[in-house]
Formats: sequence, C-alpha cells, structure tokens
Amino acid sequence: MFRLLPARSFIFLRPGNPHYIAKSWHLISSRGTITREATGVRIKVTAPYTIWNMASPTSSMSKAIQVAAGDELQQVKLLTSTNDKYGGVIVEMEEPIDPTTFISILRASISHWKQLGKKGVWIKLPIHLVNLAEPLVKEGFWYHHAEPKYLMLVYWIPESANTIPANATHRVGVGAFVMNGKQEVLVVQEKSGLFQGTGVWKFPTGVVDQGEDICEAAVREVKEETGVDSEFLEVLAFRQSHKSFFDKSDLFFVCMLRPLSFDIQIQDVELEAAQWMPFEEYAAQPFVQKHQLLKHINDICWEKFNGQYSGFNHMPVSSNFSDKQSYLYFNSGDLKRHSSS
Repeated sequence: MFRLLPARSFIFLRPGNPHYIAKSWHLISSRGTITREATGVRIKVTAPYTIWNMASPTSSMSKAIQVAAGDELQQVKLLTSTNDKYGGVIVEMEEPIDPTTFISILRASISHWKQLGKKGVWIKLPIHLVNLAEPLVKEGFWYHHAEPKYLMLVYWIPESANTIPANATHRVGVGAFVMNGKQEVLVVQEKSGLFQGTGVWKFPTGVVDQGEDICEAAVREVKEETGVDSEFLEVLAFRQSHKSFFDKSDLFFVCMLRPLSFDIQIQDVELEAAQWMPFEEYAAQPFVQKHQLLKHINDICWEKFNGQYSGFNHMPVSSNFSDKQSYLYFNSGDLKRHSSS
C-alpha cells in the first residue's frame, strides 16, 4: 500500500527522534528540505513523493516511514472514489466543503490516481454543491452531462488522447399508428410545437423516458394523449435525423398498436382535439402529401393493415451484459417462413 504526498505537503516529526530524522533525510533529501523549528522539525516536500508501507520490519525504509506514519505523519486526505470498468475512478460528492480545501484534496487525489495508473476521473456534483463546478473547470475538468439533480464533470489523467465516451448522442421518440376495425386511425391536433395552429391531424407521438422500452412508451403516449388503451404489436419503421434537439440526433420509431378501448378523453394541456378519422382522409391532408417522410410512413401503415408488410415484433430477452430484461425487435414472420422452408 502507498500514499502519494503532493508538492508543498508537510511532514512533522518530534524533535526527540533524531534517529528517524536521519533515516528520513536519506529518503527524501532529493525531493525536499529539512529544517529545525522551535516546535519540531519540518520536512518540506517540493515534489510528489510516494510513501511506502513495507511489509518487512527489518527494512530501514519501513522503520522510518512506519514510525512517521504511525505516530507523527500528518495524514494527506484523498477523495473517496470507486473504480469504473475502464481504468478510471468515480467520485460522488455529498457533503459541503470549502472550495479551497476541496481543490487541495483534489490535487492530492489526482496525483495518487496517476501513480495508480488511472485514466478518467468522473466527479458527480449534486445540485447543492454547484459552487465546486467553477474550481473544477479551472483545474482542467469539463462538463460531460447534466441531469435535474446533478452535474457530471470529467478529467483525463494520461498525456495520451482521452477515450472518455461522449454524452448520449440521441433522443428517442415514438409515433403510434392505431387503427380500429372501421379503418379509422387515431389522430390528434397539438396546442404547441411544430403543428400548433396548423390544423394538421397527426399520429400521437412523444419521447421515450429514461429506462422505458419503446413498446411501453408507445402505449403510454396513446393513453396519456387520448385516454385510449392499446396493445403494442410491431415497430413498422424508424427514422434517424440529426441536429434536431439542442444539436442531438433523433431516432423516431413508428409503432403499430391495437386499440383495446375506443372512447377518447384528450389531454387538454397538450392537445386541441383527438378523433378517429378514416385513414384515406388522414392521408389526403395537403401537409401529409407534401412531405416525403409522412407519405412513406402512410404507405407502410396501409400495406401493413392489408397484410402486405411485416414489421418488427418484440421478444423479451436476457443477456450476460445485464440482469435486467430487455427486448429484441425482429421480423418473426419472415424468420418462421425461412426456418420452415
């Protein structure tokens, strides 16, 4: 085990221990100075120095350092951290601390982690410790991502190019194609956003929540916006776009759902109206006809309804990478036909 003393650290020894002072002189004379003072002896370390805790009691190094460490060494504090899976460390700050004291401890910790060969440093700041963000940035940290209750900053210790992964690059959205037995599709008019005041009827859409599956998000959005209960059937198609939301990319999944109820109760905070509309009337809207993306989506939905198209079913699966259940989306119909041929 060892502990790294940063530059400008001080070790204090009792003046009545000349034997240990002499031993210490040989150990750190190349990295510091020793001066006598009225209250004791000061050893000033001017460069980082590793203090080893040797297992053998017969070693002269271990005697000098063990006594100093056991009785008289002013301990150097380090930040509490846990190891990540990629050779880095994670620090989760919790208790308030003076910024000046924090930076002193931070510098000692980084020196220690450098000796251990660590790479990335992740520091998670809860919102009540936001006063530490500026000092961290001045020490070379940068923002990685932010959530409602914390800010994550990162630092790269080695001189090599950093391999810290970027923050999440995509937002995930869903659109719900819900058609009843009368060939009527569930559509809504929005109070805000791109379609505000246009009179355009569109599928219910929304953003997938953190930790939520695509299939669950589609069902939830339909229920929240229209009050209609539904069952997820397939992912019919998906679209990727870029620079769509604060420079983030976007994945949009068109999902087919089976209605389990038919009475509509609109969410009046977001919607102007909702209704069951004949599919041909929906597809004939000028706005829909002018947009290639929407025309392709309508063609896919209509072919699916007529049994001429197969989307992606969802299958719950487990994985060695996680103990949580996830879903695999695939064309089960074509797979079955290929397996039986």
